[in-house]
Amino acid sequence: MNAALQELLEQLDLEQVEADFYRGHSPVERETRVYGGHVMAQALAAALRTVKEDRLCHSFHAYFLLGGDPKAPILYEVDRTRDGGSFTTRRIVAIQHGKPIFHMEASFHVQEPGWEHQFDMPNVAGPDTLPTEDEYRQSLLARLPERAQMHWMRNRPIEQREVDPPDEIDPKPKAPFKNVWIRANGALPDDPRLHQVLLAYASDMSLMDVAVQAHGLNWQAGDFMGASLDHAMWFHHPVKIDDWMLYTHDSPVSAGGRGFNRGLIYAHAGQLVASVVQEGLMRPTKKKPPAG
Repeated sequence: MNAALQELLEQLDLEQVEADFYRGHSPVERETRVYGGHVMAQALAAALRTVKEDRLCHSFHAYFLLGGDPKAPILYEVDRTRDGGSFTTRRIVAIQHGKPIFHMEASFHVQEPGWEHQFDMPNVAGPDTLPTEDEYRQSLLARLPERAQMHWMRNRPIEQREVDPPDEIDPKPKAPFKNVWIRANGALPDDPRLHQVLLAYASDMSLMDVAVQAHGLNWQAGDFMGASLDHAMWFHHPVKIDDWMLYTHDSPVSAGGRGFNRGLIYAHAGQLVASVVQEGLMRPTKKKPPAG
């Protein structure tokens, strides 16, 4: 287990400050705002603290209201909306500096048998045939400004290996489809709730990129303002994120300064285990008029 994954696990072990109130912290290297997947994962972890052990999350729907301050703790308030015989509902609000920055509605369900069908997993190159994330990032390092190189090469809790990635330094418009293999950077305890929480964290890492690549936009150049606006996720089967999972994305439309993105997440053996939908802000940056 690398140091970044260990740090994330420690930050997901929230401090309980009162009944149904929990406190979380962010990674120290974040300089501008808290990563959205981090807030989602902590919110889901807070909700799970209040849910019976016989049920897992089957869906959540979340909105990002304000950018989180990485230098301040986040307070999570869990509302016990409903405890039913087979379903449990929770509402979670994340608060910083006295204001809500995020809220989530999450539903939990006991495991039940039923009819099953799924889309087949795409036939793409396997993770072992692709460069590691470190190798891929090292290949682009010399083309980055020196001030950005350390951040670019930092340790990450989740490894990504993208099939046919775009040129991230000088991108050209590319069809809005993407396949990324993801896996935790280390072995994890056999705790299905922890694996759900970490998959929620990982689900926000690359999803907005698929709308961005359709227009040849560059995250590094400051051509646009990008941020997650909302995020919905459904868990169809128990997940195991310390084994490779294929995250396949598409973006059917972008309009009104927003990009709409969808994702399907498959276990390595081909079982469709989760689905994701997200809308993200893609606002063109206003150019300052020349001086004088």
